Amino acid sequence: MTETATGTDWQSWQESWDRQQEWYMPDREERFRVMLDMVEAVVGPEPRVLDLACGTGSITDRLLKRFPKATSTGVDLDPALLAIARGTFEGDGRVTFVTADLKDPDWTARLPHTSYDAVLTATALHWLHSEPLATLYGQIGGLVRDGGVFMNADHMIDTGTPRINAAERAHRHAAMDRAKAAGALDWAQWWAVAAKDPVLAAPTAERFAIYGEHADGDMPSAGWHARTLLAAGFAEARAVWASPSDTLVLAVK
Repeated sequence: MTETATGTDWQSWQESWDRQQEWYMPDREERFRVMLDMVEAVVGPEPRVLDLACGTGSITDRLLKRFPKATSTGVDLDPALLAIARGTFEGDGRVTFVTADLKDPDWTARLPHTSYDAVLTATALHWLHSEPLATLYGQIGGLVRDGGVFMNADHMIDTGTPRINAAERAHRHAAMDRAKAAGALDWAQWWAVAAKDPVLAAPTAERFAIYGEHADGDMPSAGWHARTLLAAGFAEARAVWASPSDTLVLAVK
């Protein structure tokens, strides 16, 4: 990564994170677009948003570019990704970042607001097993105002279609192999670069001490997510976008 005259080039880190994520999800921007379409459709163009498991602030970045009058609270536990997020949005009064563990029963007490128009998350909650995820959905149900929305875009696997799943996975991984041969960085390679950076080395070591190498959570079906959100107090819930491997589930309070 490059360095600017005033310090770390956070925008370069943001862009490299996007490219690494797109190696796994080439339709990543499409899910963000649909997510923000539905924010605008249900709660309007000036939402107060909770960017849940925000990482580098990918959702917040797209939110504020599309809706300049929106505000965002990003919450995560990853010290390296939060360092990139805080560096990127430093000085932007529309954005607040909070360090919190979503498995902590009291994590919501760290937030600056008690309710939000929209709670948004993408490609993060598959780190959780189904039981703690159901608990988290109950907490989110208490954060979303009446008429507000929750959206989760993530890996959601329908175990009733094993042949479809296998064919999709093989096709997707063949494309990933071609992209990697052309120079794309995967997850492990991206983190290896971060571990050598003088600014990110320490928070990267800390994040691996917290999380380990990768998730061991569940990836239940979109139907499970919808049913669990209804049980958490939402009035409606269903998929509003899907790729062959991922789904965006929308719930309205």
